[in-house]
Amino acid sequence: MAKITAAQVNELRKSTGAGMMDCKNALVEAEGNMEEAITILRKKGQKVAEKRADRDSSEGVATVKLNDDNTRGVAISLNCETDFVAKNQDFIDLANKFADIAINFDNKEDFLAAKFEDITVQEKLTEQTGVIGEKIEIGGFEVMEAPYVGYYVHGNKIAALTGLSAKVDNAEELAKDVSMQVASMGATTLSYKDFDPAFIESETEARIAAIEKENIELGRLGRTLKNVPKYISKAQLTPEVLAQAEEDAKAELKAEGKPEQIWDRILPGKLERFIKDNTTLDNEKCLLDQAFIKDEKKSVEEYVKSFGDVEVTGFKRVSLG
Repeated sequence: MAKITAAQVNELRKSTGAGMMDCKNALVEAEGNMEEAITILRKKGQKVAEKRADRDSSEGVATVKLNDDNTRGVAISLNCETDFVAKNQDFIDLANKFADIAINFDNKEDFLAAKFEDITVQEKLTEQTGVIGEKIEIGGFEVMEAPYVGYYVHGNKIAALTGLSAKVDNAEELAKDVSMQVASMGATTLSYKDFDPAFIESETEARIAAIEKENIELGRLGRTLKNVPKYISKAQLTPEVLAQAEEDAKAELKAEGKPEQIWDRILPGKLERFIKDNTTLDNEKCLLDQAFIKDEKKSVEEYVKSFGDVEVTGFKRVSLG
């Protein structure tokens, strides 16, 4: 039997990240042959990966990598099974190494086939599954290209990218703030203008039905009923709809006995309330139409405009859990 030295075990451990005993046992089985020992450990990883293929890997690390001139960014998540592994510095470092490679690829499939040292990214994932004993995989993979790309990462759990149409003064601050909005509020599209009419129609019916059902229970309990909107998006608020809303507001003021000479001071607030009550879909799903998290008195679109001649061209989000 070949004598296995501590130096050999340490070398194999550095090469694979496997535990000391796993490395020693692999070297014993390989009779001291380093390459054969690495192969043994990788085969172990394959077996563990097969056994844990159906396990849930909702923990992990979300991270971002940008190119040198901030015109391209990638957000990925390296997923595992437990928070204990996700918080390990070696695991976090591995996620960042993967991101350094991912920045050069347009899709997850090509990235997984890319070289990681002397093996592929996918083979490294399999290897680490054996080392760690948990299912390890790349979950999210999102790429953003724009004249300027910025990002925000929240607690290693959510990573967001934002593309800007130009590199204006304080572009980094703007892109970070908008990315923070993306991470926090979960928008799915830029603007209400992007919605498909059929989607708005079906969503309107569903939301109205849900509120009406809830109001039945609230009424039974003697509580205040919720407002049932006619609309849920600015896409539905045509000039005719807004004109009718103004007429309805005037009728209310008249019924309340408010003097006509003060209507001009009251009407803007009533119309603003009408729009807010009838754009719930936009507030939830449309980035530019959401209230800005750092100043809810303005929309994200208004905040972006305060930086000058620049627009948000797109955004991406990767999250765990």
